[in-house]
Amino acid sequence: MKFALLAVAMCFGLGTVSAEVVDYEPLVYEGSSGIGEGKHIVFVAGDHEYRSEESLPALARILAHRFGFRCTVLFNIDPETGEIVAGTPSNIPGMEALDSADLAVIFLRFQDLPAEQMQHLEDYLQRGGPVVGMRTATHAFRIPADEEFAKYSFNSKVDGYELGFGHQVLGQTWVGHYGKNHVQSTRIEVVDAMQEHPILRGVKDVWVQAGGYVGKPTDGDVLTMAQPLDGMTADSPASKTQPPMPSEWTRTYQGESGAEGRVFTTLYGTPEDLTNSGYRRLVINGILWAISMEDEITPEHNVEIVGPFHPSTFGNQTHLRGVHPQDYAGFESPIPAPGKAGKSKSK
Repeated sequence: MKFALLAVAMCFGLGTVSAEVVDYEPLVYEGSSGIGEGKHIVFVAGDHEYRSEESLPALARILAHRFGFRCTVLFNIDPETGEIVAGTPSNIPGMEALDSADLAVIFLRFQDLPAEQMQHLEDYLQRGGPVVGMRTATHAFRIPADEEFAKYSFNSKVDGYELGFGHQVLGQTWVGHYGKNHVQSTRIEVVDAMQEHPILRGVKDVWVQAGGYVGKPTDGDVLTMAQPLDGMTADSPASKTQPPMPSEWTRTYQGESGAEGRVFTTLYGTPEDLTNSGYRRLVINGILWAISMEDEITPEHNVEIVGPFHPSTFGNQTHLRGVHPQDYAGFESPIPAPGKAGKSKSK
């Protein structure tokens, strides 16, 4: 089914960009059989640096092909060209997919989406839909205080919704880095007291290439601790000045309907992180737990990548240009799709 992107005016700083109408077809992976049959997961990708536009299709393919879920993947889209962009402009068509979602996987950074798109997320959260938040989702939104959905902003001062989506739903807003990207990688260690948690079944030898984030969850159960390493290999020595910090945790939040939703938060998730089988299993197990399928989690589940996967090295605005959602259709199209490499921009 195709959607038309309506002409909208989106403000960035002092300028205004008018969008043209283009056809848009959401990316959907149809699962056939498995424990996820009949359930719908919506993945929402839209960050500037950590290549969520590659990570989320890769995860969606695993969950559709190996587990049977129906998986919809939404992206930041240039409304004039229909191409996938990294974070800017803030425009994610297809958010109505959340209306039928059993789980939302959010990997966003500093978004200020049109109100008609935000409304679908608002409705989903009001009904207490379960959420998995990845990496920059702690600061998924940066919305001016005079806008309708300002409460979701990472620095929100709205009474009852202080510090926005990250704090209120995931359990933490943006705090800061705790490791230098491309210089320090990260070893993720299971908390001894949580060894028997369903999410940790079969999880071992977790190492990710992204630098550390400060982890200070407000509540919930901390499952793992991240140890910054002085180097970019799994056997690099641990930093002597940076002790481990929380990296993955679970909690619940309450929607306005009164319903509670499960939450699994991970402070990592770049496509390069997904090359580590231990981290893939950790995230897949977290997704199954969030959707209340913990009884189905076993160490034997196949979590191997589906299709060609040669992840890009993350960087600010280094996403591949000229790529459209349907370039990722099917289970054998390459991730990332062929495109023109962008140049890194300073933050």
